[in-house]
Amino acid sequence: MILFSTSSKEVGIRQVFHCDGLLLCTTMDNRLVVWNPCSGETSRMIKPLNSYSSYDTYALGKSSNNKYKILRVHHHGPGYLEPCLVDYEIYDFTSNSWRVVGKTREWSIPRMWRAGTSVNGNTYWLTFTFRQNGPRSRDTLRCFDFSTERFGPVSLPGDPRSYYVFALSVTREEQKLCLLTSSRDEVYDIDVWMGTKIKSTGDISWSKLLTVERTQRYQFITLRTGMSFLADRENKVLVHPTKYKISSNCLLHILGEDKYIQVDLHDVGFKCSLPVQYGPTLVQIQQGSLGVGTWKAPVT
Repeated sequence: MILFSTSSKEVGIRQVFHCDGLLLCTTMDNRLVVWNPCSGETSRMIKPLNSYSSYDTYALGKSSNNKYKILRVHHHGPGYLEPCLVDYEIYDFTSNSWRVVGKTREWSIPRMWRAGTSVNGNTYWLTFTFRQNGPRSRDTLRCFDFSTERFGPVSLPGDPRSYYVFALSVTREEQKLCLLTSSRDEVYDIDVWMGTKIKSTGDISWSKLLTVERTQRYQFITLRTGMSFLADRENKVLVHPTKYKISSNCLLHILGEDKYIQVDLHDVGFKCSLPVQYGPTLVQIQQGSLGVGTWKAPVT
């Protein structure tokens, strides 16, 4: 995606994270900027505390007093088959500075799950938690609380040993957390769970929003490989894009309990767009942190 500034300088965007109508953008030259597409306002350009790494992931969130912050999670390695050191840092818009708030070797966020999902100002990630007696890991769900500036475990629905976890998203209307899972048998059934109540202890009450039985094998594989999706509670469908190497076109898949629709989006570039549940807002982050510049609408 290319954003055009008022100075006619093009800014290439590598990644986008959405929170409350604000977009945290990672630029191609490895800087960060917060953009409000509704008002066109942007923050100043922000450099990471240390040099940018492909193992980094970023999130925008807010504390209980509506103070916005940026979280950087830095992995000192892939963190896939074995533990690695994970640092996490906070950028404070008031002081315009970074500070380290924690580190761990107990868990990591694998690359396919590093997009993160924002709900009520906090960010959720699927993670690998490593066992103390060996390198084998298990899938877990964690939340970063921007008020306490700490990660905490979150309960998964039912018995997590009975299914695979694939991806996180939110519902279109109420912005409730959603989890995509599949049974461990060979019938290729997939389920979408919705978090109906998030407790202060980190426990979530889950209800099943949608079940799609016996999906096609190629559909199932695309769901397994770090897909992004949107859940429509009213119409009981999930929507996700895919792009195959043999084609330059991006395909949009709409799956429901009794329907499957495939839409060809034609040539959209190297990668498919990341679907985002966006709602416009006129919110500002903090006095003085926005208004440094304005960006026009994106050109993709």
